[in-house]
Amino acid sequence: MPEQVLQKEYIIKREKIELPTYEITKDFDEALRKFDHLREYINKISKTVGMPEWYVELRREMRDIEYPNIVYPVGDPIFIHIYRLPGESLSYVAIEPQLTDKEKELLEKILSRIVKFAVEWETKESIQDIYEQLIRLYNRVVSIGKISIFSDKIMLKNRFQYEKLKYFLIRERLGYGKLEPLIRDPYIEDIHILGIGPIWIVHKVWGMIKTNLDFKDEIELNKYIIRTSEIVERPVSEARPIVDAILQDGSRVNFIYGRDISLRGSSFTIRKFTKKPISITQLIKWGTMSAEEAAYLWLAIENGMNIFVIGETASGKTTTLNALTTFIRPDWKVYSVEDTPELNIPHPIWQRLVTRQTGKTTDVEMYDLLKASLRSRPNYILVGEIRGKEGYVAFQAMQTGHPVMSTFHAGSLSQLIERLTGEPINIPITFIDNLNIVVLQGTVYIKGKMERRVLSIYEIERYVPEIKRMAAREVFVWDRLKDKHVFRGKYNSYILERKIAPMLRLDNPKKIYDILEFRAKILKRMVEEEIFDFYEVWEVLKRFYEYGPAGLPFAV
Repeated sequence: MPEQVLQKEYIIKREKIELPTYEITKDFDEALRKFDHLREYINKISKTVGMPEWYVELRREMRDIEYPNIVYPVGDPIFIHIYRLPGESLSYVAIEPQLTDKEKELLEKILSRIVKFAVEWETKESIQDIYEQLIRLYNRVVSIGKISIFSDKIMLKNRFQYEKLKYFLIRERLGYGKLEPLIRDPYIEDIHILGIGPIWIVHKVWGMIKTNLDFKDEIELNKYIIRTSEIVERPVSEARPIVDAILQDGSRVNFIYGRDISLRGSSFTIRKFTKKPISITQLIKWGTMSAEEAAYLWLAIENGMNIFVIGETASGKTTTLNALTTFIRPDWKVYSVEDTPELNIPHPIWQRLVTRQTGKTTDVEMYDLLKASLRSRPNYILVGEIRGKEGYVAFQAMQTGHPVMSTFHAGSLSQLIERLTGEPINIPITFIDNLNIVVLQGTVYIKGKMERRVLSIYEIERYVPEIKRMAAREVFVWDRLKDKHVFRGKYNSYILERKIAPMLRLDNPKKIYDILEFRAKILKRMVEEEIFDFYEVWEVLKRFYEYGPAGLPFAV
């Protein structure tokens, strides 16, 4: 069937590619002229909430606006409106074209006509090629305005209708259908479909918000889940109702299918992939960690310490781990192992491996990849998250001189040790002191807003056989009342004085604190200079490694 040919090509290539690039109209007046649906929406909504403010980029500080009324573009022809009226909850409205019943029939007719040409479908290596090829087929079957009686093309009224139908063609064939606006929105962290009804999102600025999008019945929801899971080659079924998969843009998705295990019916959650990671200077500006904590971790990473970032779900562990990668020496070889590719490391010598899980004997697990890493002689091994027996290999790597950084799901230092020494990881407690530093991160509420904070940084010193416990000290702690990070370990840090100072051949171990303070000043100056882009931060740090203070673009 031609339809199957079209769908098959899409499935085969989807795993290898990125989303096509979409034009973004950045001028509000131009957007109003170009898009009827935006103009009509603005005219209508302005009578209720007033004329919205137009922004091309959002800032975190906007969360403090009591009654936001903001519109921003996420890729033509989609725009997002976020507003709040007195006494009401925040509203998230995806502004996109709407098809009339006749236009829906017209789109089906166009698609049927395109399918006839699917036998001519050429094998392409990128979704951009597939996108362009689909547009050529679209142009082959439609025409704007009057056409010859001998033409077999489908006549469209005007350019507006042409663009509208093209959008829905691409949205349904190459995009995410109903979820397209949410996938395109770069300010969304998570998308929650809890069954029939409204779709919820976690916004990077405003937190949890209900959107104007929804699934109206179980048939629509189940059909969407089945189609999407098949496209990513991890199909759900009654026999396999829970499936984890990776979408084409790198986002993680967890499908739960059917009412047998979910009383509200099928559901799924998407953890969106961020193409450009959050930088260490952004975390400092937001108060997630202090400049002193970042400088401490900078010295630790530069000198090959083993570090775990721990915390509960959605505490920002992976975000912090990724931000810390810019502290790894630029000429070091980095080896990363993940179940889901989330880390984005700037180093040119980066070996990036992902597990293969198909339910067959040919599966490749993190345990296998970590064992392979020991033969690859990396300077640093990054593990997306340690959950099982791969933890044993990670500690073997530490023992053989391969520094390791990873995230771990634990709410405290004691929970971390209990999980590491218990099933299924089974690390002997005498091995735990191979881990040098534990960063505990959590989600907290400050003035009614959800924030992420590094709650503590621990140094693990040694195992004490007399009491059968690990000796550890808390060198940094977050003061909840003042929302400040306190350096308890100043002039009393085991890692700085006993581990790093000897590596730097300091005649007096206490001089390490002067170095730390200088590094903290560098980071503070970067915040003052508003150097927040991940790759700009990387360039500054790289030049510092190459040329010392003279390589910095500012005076310290």
